[in-house]
Amino acid sequence: MTNPAEELLDVVDEHDRVIGTAPRGEVYQRGLTHRCVFVLVSDRAGRIFTHRRTDTKLFAPGFHDMFVGGVVGAGETYASAAVREAEEELGVSGIEPRPLLKFLFREEGLSWWCDVYEARWDGPVEPQESEVAWHAWLTPEELDARLARDAFVPDGLEAYRRYRELRAA
Repeated sequence: MTNPAEELLDVVDEHDRVIGTAPRGEVYQRGLTHRCVFVLVSDRAGRIFTHRRTDTKLFAPGFHDMFVGGVVGAGETYASAAVREAEEELGVSGIEPRPLLKFLFREEGLSWWCDVYEARWDGPVEPQESEVAWHAWLTPEELDARLARDAFVPDGLEAYRRYRELRAA
């Protein structure tokens, strides 16, 4: 599909039950609740793949993110979307995301279910140019420094906060 705004998404309720479908552009414009996946990718050394989103993204263009991921297509499972999105954005194949947590994100009239995964990847990456403007493998300390100075996507920040709480428990 050439136009992301035309991608068909499941519209869900506050309990994550499908109540209909709509094109992504309409979902965003009307603030309909939908589904997204987030994959935190780290390497053997514990560095986290971090990137800046391209300026052409429909949501949070130009913002930084410590997750790869995106919307779950209509009829797609969270698990298959996690693999698809991670492989597309990183330019790899064979990644195996592991589920961690799920929450409903709400902000300024927008809402979506966030299914959060983690994966390890030690090979080379070739990030998708239409999605990723800049990338680096950052240590947790380097990521903390970027969090203090760069604009990060709000849903990713919330997912990372929850991820860190889960890992600290």
